[in-house]
Amino acid sequence: MGLRVLLIRPKPHKETIGLQNVMICEPLELEYISSNIEALGHKCVIIDMIPEKRKIPYFLEHLRPDVVGITGYISHVNIMKDYARQVKRFDPTIVTIVGGVHAEVNPGDFASKYIDYIIRANGIRTFIDILNRMEGKETGEPECVYHRDTPAPKKETVFPYLYPDRDKVKRYRHIYYYMFHRNCSLIKTSFGCPYNCKFCFCRQITDDQYFARPLEDIINELKQIRESEIYIVDDDFLVGRERILKFCELLEKNRIHKKYLIYGRADFIAANEDVIRRFKQVGLRAVIVGLESCDSRQLDDYNKRTNVRINEKACAILKKYDVECYGTFILGLDWTGKDFFALYRWIKKLGLVFVNLQPLTPLRGTELYEKYKDRFIIREDEYEKWDLAHLVVKPDRISVRMFYFYTILLYYLITVNPASGWYMIRKYGLHDTLKLSVGAFMVSLQYFRKLIEGR
Repeated sequence: MGLRVLLIRPKPHKETIGLQNVMICEPLELEYISSNIEALGHKCVIIDMIPEKRKIPYFLEHLRPDVVGITGYISHVNIMKDYARQVKRFDPTIVTIVGGVHAEVNPGDFASKYIDYIIRANGIRTFIDILNRMEGKETGEPECVYHRDTPAPKKETVFPYLYPDRDKVKRYRHIYYYMFHRNCSLIKTSFGCPYNCKFCFCRQITDDQYFARPLEDIINELKQIRESEIYIVDDDFLVGRERILKFCELLEKNRIHKKYLIYGRADFIAANEDVIRRFKQVGLRAVIVGLESCDSRQLDDYNKRTNVRINEKACAILKKYDVECYGTFILGLDWTGKDFFALYRWIKKLGLVFVNLQPLTPLRGTELYEKYKDRFIIREDEYEKWDLAHLVVKPDRISVRMFYFYTILLYYLITVNPASGWYMIRKYGLHDTLKLSVGAFMVSLQYFRKLIEGR
């Protein structure tokens, strides 16, 4: 008969400064779990607590699951633990499983009497192993679950799994979007990152390994996706010019007409203008680029392997081919007001409208963690504040309140001005511009609260 499995994507804590106000994407990892366990005869339901109005006990009562799986990031740790607590109080025989990127790198953070299994590697296969053990098909403990004294298991470097079951969140699909990318669907084509920036968490997840799925397999999956907006969630999609050119050729050959949002490095863009031009012809719409800083010395310190000139050339190429650049920046802990204004002047010079400003956040597992851990002003178990928006380290030269003030000011100077507003209306329409503006306003209220609190 199989097992009844309930999979949950958590809603962020009210303290988390929420990108969910300007983007809500489908829970791709749960869709993968669902398709691969249902193929083995289990029954699966996914609930997304971001848009859901009903509470966890409602679903436990109506679905009566044998297993509850919960995924999330560092900012969800306490919420995931609370969900597991609610499950066990409803019925202590329900098996609770947690996973996700933070659980893989820092599994001990999820230690709880309410959680039966913490998946620390190879999530789909390990979830299946747990279900097989419950049904008596396998004996012994699954290899990739967390135990305090066991070494970390080896990570997979192949991905031989069924495509995600996107119909499992059919009732939510109309609300999934990223900025101006409405009714957006996600696809993952590679795992890990071949670079080693000091601040980045990505390499920790895959033990410094990088591998990509075959292009033919990706094309076959794209054919099955109904949405026209595709968000490729690879840590860096622009790896290998020949691979990208072959991808463009296959899109054209298979008459796949979609629009793409990707992550890409500035150095690839700057060195491969012809690839960007070709990709634009088959649907490239926007690139999220880690520009990080307007100071080449800081870029060297982050081990970014780019410089200001490269960043400027990359932005110019994207602008030339009308590909939107979503620039991400790291706000230095040693900054004063003049550094914030220097970044503002540079961003205006580049002509960027959409930016993500993140205070330097030394996540546990990164190279920067040991350097800054003695200066944390937020406890490590206040997970909801580790959102890459809260200031977690005491600044060197200005107060916490002033740091938040300059962050808010930067956002307003760059995005909330008549020129930027008119640009968005002309390119994306009044309706979508107003909707995004409301979301941005909600985020700004959270920042203003931090400004008032001064912590």
